[in-house]
Amino acid sequence: MTTSAGLYLAIARGSFRRYSTYRAATVAGIFTNTVFGCILSSTFLALWRARPGLGGYDSAQAVTYIWVSQALLATVATWGGGFQDDLQERFRSGDIAVDLYRPVDFLGWWLAADLGRAGFQVLTRGAVPLIAGVLLFHARLPHSPLTWLLFPLAVAQAVLVSFGLRFLVSLTAFWLHDAEGVRSVMVVVSMFLSGMLLPITLFPDGLRQLAAALPWAAMVRVPCDVFLERGSGSALLGELGFQLLWAVVLLATGRAGQLLATRKVVVQGG
Repeated sequence: MTTSAGLYLAIARGSFRRYSTYRAATVAGIFTNTVFGCILSSTFLALWRARPGLGGYDSAQAVTYIWVSQALLATVATWGGGFQDDLQERFRSGDIAVDLYRPVDFLGWWLAADLGRAGFQVLTRGAVPLIAGVLLFHARLPHSPLTWLLFPLAVAQAVLVSFGLRFLVSLTAFWLHDAEGVRSVMVVVSMFLSGMLLPITLFPDGLRQLAAALPWAAMVRVPCDVFLERGSGSALLGELGFQLLWAVVLLATGRAGQLLATRKVVVQGG
């Protein structure tokens, strides 16, 4: 293993351990996700009894969508957070200047940290609510062994897309000094366009096609549909390719934005 790879792996491990120390917050998050999953599942079951096959999902798929999306909520940081909290604080204190002098890539450092965070969240706030959904509401598990291999890939790519979007939001602090306003807007957009609040297939024509083509769909809608085995063959590869394309575009844009921002760094206080 190269020194560089070892460094990023150490950063990811450190981030994983850091989040594992917040045990009370983790338990509270698991409880909250499970309660909301129960409420939404009951609501969706009532809706699907009145409108069978709504959005192309049967009732079992609709309930499963709820539990998979709840499992993804903290993993892909749909509400934002993760490295953003640390980075924003460093902008406020001026320590961002120190980060830029580290002998390690700025984007790579925060990406490794976010992957460590996501790894912990998927094992706790991801797995536990999903198991609860299977036990309490008979959420549908994948039938194909291939799905069990491709679903983790879909989740990993969803995390990359989420990081790319959140990194771009954080970069605005180089000019605004505080990205909280942009971040608040992004939270609303992410919750809606990712399919977290409502499956994208239920959106009206026009908005549905637009939402399906935007990067937020790669965060929740695609992993959910992979888990539900709604596509196979070329269709499935197309979904994974859609995620990968947006991950590459967003990370490349983030790299370009970082280079532009650091050409002239303005640190609060001097």
